[in-house]
Amino acid sequence: MRKIGFVFAVLFLIACGDDSSSVISGSDPESSSTEKQKSSSSAKESNKSGESRSSSSTKSVSSSSEKKAESSSSAKQPKSSSSSADKDESSSSAAGSSSSFVMPVPCKTETEDDCEYGELKDERDGKTYKTVKFGNQWWMAENLNYADSAKTPSLKGKSWCYGDEPDNCAKYGRLYTWAAAIDSVALATDSENPQDCGYMRSSKNILPDVVHGICPDGWHLPDYRDFSNMLVHVGGYSIAGTVLKSQSGWNEGGNGTDTFGFNVLPAGIGYGNGSFDGLGDGTDFWSATESDLEQAFSLYASYENEYSGVMDYGKNYAFSIRCVKD
Repeated sequence: MRKIGFVFAVLFLIACGDDSSSVISGSDPESSSTEKQKSSSSAKESNKSGESRSSSSTKSVSSSSEKKAESSSSAKQPKSSSSSADKDESSSSAAGSSSSFVMPVPCKTETEDDCEYGELKDERDGKTYKTVKFGNQWWMAENLNYADSAKTPSLKGKSWCYGDEPDNCAKYGRLYTWAAAIDSVALATDSENPQDCGYMRSSKNILPDVVHGICPDGWHLPDYRDFSNMLVHVGGYSIAGTVLKSQSGWNEGGNGTDTFGFNVLPAGIGYGNGSFDGLGDGTDFWSATESDLEQAFSLYASYENEYSGVMDYGKNYAFSIRCVKD
């Protein structure tokens, strides 16, 4: 069983240049000094055989802490490295020892819910989503479940219900590749091959400063900094998993407290070759920030950890989406 938030190896057979890739642990998109360890060619051959995204020892959002435990003996184990989310969290931890730092006050308990909620209606398909305010930002408090590939060609062959079961879409939202998440066709500059970004395709000079992607009108795909700021707002990476996860639905005692109304559900992920993994174990949410040709950043949460953070994963995995208001 896959443990979400770990590093995986996977086969993807999708458009926009997507095929098999190996994933490395998180790195800082703003730091040229961060070194990433790529997997060996033999590991990539293993990926092509359809093995699931594997577990590893990885970093936490603090460069001095371990993110996860090792999984099966077949898992590849890339080197971890720190990220700017790590730096933000390290700063917030340091601030915690000063009189100027004020720990955030949870707005939800098991008996009371005083979070500031709203509602978003997606005019494209009429679906409505609960929203919640984090600091000065409004976020979707439910996963996106938009599927119209006729209106949005970027979704064709790049989004799924977990296990191809419609009931899972109703409960957990859809799973999208990164190319689908950023709405690659809408950003296309090549009329011959309009899906010009995704796995092994750079988005450099293509992505705008704010990527609306497949989010509803007036909302956009969060970037690396949005997720990093969220981690600081909820008190840091070391407790983020607990306070962001829903109060039920997680495996093996992994439920959270959902003390900020964000209601992270263990939606699992998709591999794009017809396989899925991790339902009940964890989840990842795409950001609009590219790491390199192969990876982009996502926010992860796992049933087995109190912490949560931002890592880079293969663009051809299928993850959940939470949009943030413009």
